[in-house]
Amino acid sequence: MRWLAHAAYVALLGCSHAATTGPTTTLRSACADGQYWDGAACKPAGDARQKVAASSEALAKLDVDAAKVALDAAEKAGPLDHHTNVTLWEQRGIAAAYTDDEATATSAFDMLLALDPTHFLSYELSPKATLVFEKALQAAKVRGAPEVDVSWPRGGKVGDAIPVDVEVLADPKHFLERATLFVRTRGEATWRAADVKLGGDKRVVLPPIVGTKPATVELYLRAYDAHDNEVLTWADPTKPREIALRYEPPTPWYRTWWGITSIGVGTAAVVGVIVYAVTIAPPDKIGGDAVVK
Repeated sequence: MRWLAHAAYVALLGCSHAATTGPTTTLRSACADGQYWDGAACKPAGDARQKVAASSEALAKLDVDAAKVALDAAEKAGPLDHHTNVTLWEQRGIAAAYTDDEATATSAFDMLLALDPTHFLSYELSPKATLVFEKALQAAKVRGAPEVDVSWPRGGKVGDAIPVDVEVLADPKHFLERATLFVRTRGEATWRAADVKLGGDKRVVLPPIVGTKPATVELYLRAYDAHDNEVLTWADPTKPREIALRYEPPTPWYRTWWGITSIGVGTAAVVGVIVYAVTIAPPDKIGGDAVVK
């Protein structure tokens, strides 16, 4: 029967779609500012920001020894958010350059530029720091920057799961251990999160958005090293990337394949009865002449 064949075809398409997207990811609540995810719960991130700020104050006074002490304490007080991590390595490079330790300064600036490839130093700093930084900047351009690609199929619909692929394109410092994808529907006040172990191409299948009008999913990503420090950012909560979803009203039952099949079967049954009545069923009267003798 054609309708059975059609049903099997639709089921096959459904299985193929499921195999393409994979199981839906369970989203957790995103941690608040000043917290980090330890794999099981949100935990306080420590006072690394304050210690890095203390280092900056010490360097402004040219107290390099006090700055180094504050930086060592900050690194142990992590995990570090991305801004604090960038500032820490900037301060390490400056402190080393001020003591003519060019090798340590170059290494620190190289890490700084891996964390933030567009970073630049203030020209008000001593040439001891800016000249070493410029050398590190040229070397970083040759080395290349860490890069993560986040992609999804276009043309999604409200009510469909959303497959999002996260792929590491470059990791010259070998510090991209895991990532967290933050998502929300536009208009929501809070973010939800999905955690991904990095390496190769990984897929996060976002649960369907339920609604009766077009919707937009906002998202951004943070990547972390083995010590849970933020080492890469993709988009931003203030300027997230967007996935536009169109809305398609449900198809009336009489336009679905099973509705059409039901109508077709009913019509065929009626036609069959008519044909039977007209051409096959025995007549209720028998023609002929009766002769009486």
